[in-house]
Amino acid sequence: MNENILGIVAGVLTSVSMIPQLIKVLKEKNVDDISWVMLLVLISGLSLWVWYGIVKDELPIILSNSFAVCMNISLLICYTIYKK
Repeated sequence: MNENILGIVAGVLTSVSMIPQLIKVLKEKNVDDISWVMLLVLISGLSLWVWYGIVKDELPIILSNSFAVCMNISLLICYTIYKK
């Protein structure tokens, strides 16, 4: 298997993994089961992956992790809005 295809598939799967959680939060307006610390750590790690992808000039790494950062920032925003 071409390593670029492998990277793209892995990136897509990890990037979309938070979409069901974001949809659930938006529907239920409930973030009680979400850890803001986990979100901050995950956003930090994903941001470092974006930086790494930029340094290595690897578009699949940059795009997939940038999308994942956006998803998790969206969850963090929902957390601040819906936290009781």
